[in-house]
Amino acid sequence: MYGNNRGSFGGSGFGPSAPVETGKEYDVEIEDISKQGDGIARIEGFVIFVPETGVGDKATIMVDKVMQRFAIAHKV
Repeated sequence: MYGNNRGSFGGSGFGPSAPVETGKEYDVEIEDISKQGDGIARIEGFVIFVPETGVGDKATIMVDKVMQRFAIAHKV
């Protein structure tokens, strides 16, 4: 009666995957600063924390870790 269709969650059940991958480089601009002082960049709205950056910085970053709702990266 109910089937397996669970709406817009996709195959994983957690929505679309992150638009970034661990070990890959991206060119970003730091848009904000977190409470811990890390720079915040966004790719397709996905938050990436980048230590040792400030608002307005443009940097090439390498993604270290991808979580469900954010990623952590460092400047290359």
